[in-house]
Amino acid sequence: MTENLSGIQATLIVLLLALSFFNRSANDPISAPIYNDFLIQEGETHFTNFRQLTHSGENAEAYFSVDGKSLIFQAHDGDSLCDQIYIMDIASGKTEMVSTGDGVTTCSYFNYPDCEKIIYASTHLGGKSCPPKPDFSHGYVWKLYPDFDIFRSDMDGTNLERLTNSPNYDAEATMAFDGSKIIFTSLSSGDLEIWTMNPDGTGKTQLTNRLGYDGGAFFNNDASEIVWRVYHSESENEISDYKSLLAENSIRPMALQLWIMNANGSGKKQVTDNDAANFGPYFFPHGNRIIFCSNLHDPKGRDFDLYAINTDGTNLERITYFDGFDGFPMFSPDGKYLVFASNRNQAKQGDTNIFLCEWND
Repeated sequence: MTENLSGIQATLIVLLLALSFFNRSANDPISAPIYNDFLIQEGETHFTNFRQLTHSGENAEAYFSVDGKSLIFQAHDGDSLCDQIYIMDIASGKTEMVSTGDGVTTCSYFNYPDCEKIIYASTHLGGKSCPPKPDFSHGYVWKLYPDFDIFRSDMDGTNLERLTNSPNYDAEATMAFDGSKIIFTSLSSGDLEIWTMNPDGTGKTQLTNRLGYDGGAFFNNDASEIVWRVYHSESENEISDYKSLLAENSIRPMALQLWIMNANGSGKKQVTDNDAANFGPYFFPHGNRIIFCSNLHDPKGRDFDLYAINTDGTNLERITYFDGFDGFPMFSPDGKYLVFASNRNQAKQGDTNIFLCEWND
């Protein structure tokens, strides 16, 4: 009798689960989000409904489409592989590679405002293989591959157009929300400067002109201001080190400050003033505050967290408290969500994954 009851109970459970499955509404899809709020660290009070979107490899620099439904990002999984560009549908998790699969890519972005095209930097015209890894005998350096140029394609990677064609580094491209300008970093003048160009690659205009690295620029929501990261060489030793590394197509990103300027390059103002590496800045939707990544609170300089600061340099706030790396933040266009990359919840050593959460002011 007990065995019969157990069988009946099991059947009822299966029937109830089946009814629950078939009675889902259109607003409650089968692939309902799985929240990982246990990954929120103490002190991370701005985060709710925390989701891990990737689960293996090195995934970074994820940016929203204008409707907030898709992400474009760079990723690879394996030391012998190079970053390629992927687009993810956030609701389903479906992810497709949209770059060529050759060379190495970086810094992808949707072509606003219609998002029918994408932009990214790639070395594929210089060869199918991954370019050599950075030489860390000089310490930690970033490699500035001369074969990097900026390209535009359809959303599926077809109809690839070359937008830059200099013999030096052209990369780090993002776009104004109104689609009026692409902003990027170029070595074409002999130094790493911020430039803008039209969406078709015409009308290239240099906005910065001071010795040192200027890069990683983003427009605010109405395309009236720009935020970017800066390393300006000051002392003779710094200038000598910067120039010698630049001759080897490398830079040492040890101390980076955040600056803002008007969209035409006027009104340059320094925002951060510390001894840390501050990078990955992005404007809050209202425009008078910036979220960014920094190792400000780690004396060893290895732990990177997210911070927020007013555009006048006041009201610094620490956002994340993870013992590792949190970086490359971006708000959804409506300001309801934040996406960023993090080492938290690694499947294996070295993994960096993409995380999405609802933002609470």
